[in-house]
Amino acid sequence: MGITTSRRIKAASAAAAGLALVLTGCSSGDSSGSSSASSDTDCSAYETYGDLSGTTVSVYAGIVAPEDEAYIESYKPFEECTGATIDYTADKNFETQILVQAQSGNAPDLAIVPQPGLLQQLVATGAAVAAPDAVAANVDEFWGADWKGYGTVDDVFYAAPSGASVKSLVWYNPQKFEEAGYEVPTTLDEMMTLTQTIADTGEVPWCAGISSGEATGWPITDWMEDFVLRVGGAEVYDQWVSHEIAFNSEVPTEALDGVGAYLKDASFVNAGFGGVESIATTTFQDAGLGIPTGDCWMMRMASFYSSNFPTDGTVTVAEDGNAYAFYLPGETADDHPVLGGGEFYLAFSDRPEVQAFQTFLSTDTWANLKAKASSDITSGGWITANKGLDLDNLVNPIDQLSAGILQDPNTVFRFDGSDMMPAAVGSDSFWSESTAWITGQSTKDTLDKIEASWPKS
Repeated sequence: MGITTSRRIKAASAAAAGLALVLTGCSSGDSSGSSSASSDTDCSAYETYGDLSGTTVSVYAGIVAPEDEAYIESYKPFEECTGATIDYTADKNFETQILVQAQSGNAPDLAIVPQPGLLQQLVATGAAVAAPDAVAANVDEFWGADWKGYGTVDDVFYAAPSGASVKSLVWYNPQKFEEAGYEVPTTLDEMMTLTQTIADTGEVPWCAGISSGEATGWPITDWMEDFVLRVGGAEVYDQWVSHEIAFNSEVPTEALDGVGAYLKDASFVNAGFGGVESIATTTFQDAGLGIPTGDCWMMRMASFYSSNFPTDGTVTVAEDGNAYAFYLPGETADDHPVLGGGEFYLAFSDRPEVQAFQTFLSTDTWANLKAKASSDITSGGWITANKGLDLDNLVNPIDQLSAGILQDPNTVFRFDGSDMMPAAVGSDSFWSESTAWITGQSTKDTLDKIEASWPKS
């Protein structure tokens, strides 16, 4: 989902692209719009944006408290040094309301858009404006071409990436691995060998849960998407997501069978919960709680899962703790496909102050300010694929791991496929038929039914 248009701050391009991290501390007071900056802020790197005193830039997002506090804090150096006021508004109904606003001609200056599909819808309203040259230059410098592609619609670049998330992770217990003499696998073959080795000892290697209310089934869609990326590569993945190849074609079939080699093998699942069918009734929140206790060896789940562990001091999420994660490997050690998500800054105005703020948000300076603010305010939980991010500004070990994965030069990043598919598939048949699959339905019947549900036009 994204929006933008225009070209004004060409002078900002060179300076903004190479900004260094300048904030070591900043005022925690409310924005005043004054051009007099806090004594803790070095404003020399902000001179390129000019004097914006008396201007206001509105930002609209679905990121609410407490996560919104780090965004507001990260904007303060720009406000202090340029004199602009940034008006941030959060709304839990953002995804519905931003379309209404764009269609009615009442859009904000900038929106933080969480999906490429929504970005495309917003561009289609005609309200979005293309990103200025300075933003494009920063994205070329700090992100890969895959990320720029997600902010592009019909060959026009609209939106710079912001935050990101990593889904291609397997949670495990490092202390238990060390005690058993197991090593983290670096290829899919090694992961299957490790799985079989654990099973041969009489223990159950994997735990999983897909129960999630009306969204039951979604964790299997993540598994399958990861395997489509690994079996077919990024190009075939893109074709599958856009329905250029059928949902039940060769690669998707091989991918779901690959998932089944883990999740439908009774000797491999479901540690601590029962047999294969217990996966359907186990919540994803509960599924991995046996990792730190030693009742579960491995669980594939996104980086956000750490928030489900007890906070009573019994769980240490760290590389040498009793809970951590490793990258879900590719077919070879050199393959590095990554499934995840992210947000984009889309503009609906090309006023000079809006383009100046857009440019600032596309720099490594803002990425580091935001990471530090998130670490200070919410103990982490925010990362970006910006290559200029200093991992030392992240305090959460999983944030550090995830950001390192995104910064790996071999990484090929792809957005969650179900989020980009038509709702009739991505948040309906894909979920429900995946649930039927784990409870006994064949791969063929599952994929045939999902294919039949794809909208005809």
